[in-house]
Amino acid sequence: MKNIVILISGGGSNMAAIVRAAQQQNWDTGLGARVAAVISNKADAKGLELARAQGIATEVLDHKQFDSREGFDTALVALIDQYDPALVVLAGFMRILTPGFVEHYAGRLLNIHPSLLPAFTGLHTHQRAIDAGCKFAGASVHQVTAELDVGPILDQAVVPVLPGDTADTLAARVLTQEHVLYPRAIAQWLSSHP
Repeated sequence: MKNIVILISGGGSNMAAIVRAAQQQNWDTGLGARVAAVISNKADAKGLELARAQGIATEVLDHKQFDSREGFDTALVALIDQYDPALVVLAGFMRILTPGFVEHYAGRLLNIHPSLLPAFTGLHTHQRAIDAGCKFAGASVHQVTAELDVGPILDQAVVPVLPGDTADTLAARVLTQEHVLYPRAIAQWLSSHP
């Protein structure tokens, strides 16, 4: 069984979409995979409740308890590796990871970013797309590398930018596509890594 460990910091809507797809599409029998654990750096992350309700193991590792980013990432690796992950999925995990962490999971660490990469890496992607006059925005699933938001792109979803859009209205439309895109990209990754 290929174990998937999902890292979250908040509401966990992408995590919930992944868990739902894994159940509805029978990833356990069809892809030999399961969501083994959900880990958050915040004890009050709403996504932890969703995971527990589905019978998925949950863990909390508070980054504020560590003196350095490296110390936190070292402890996080130890926690993740208890679940023997085939794939580590960042789903709204609001931490910049150290090169050592990224290297440890090289080739099996995925992230979703709310823009059509390589455009608009980093933060405030929706407002930046509107300000730039883009006709389209979207989301990208990519492999994580040491450089922020530039790893190989696995899949993308395109969303039109509508007249009168605000960052919030555009973000809401992009998020609905993320919930389709991320599970699809993960299933494709799993099927290509037997």
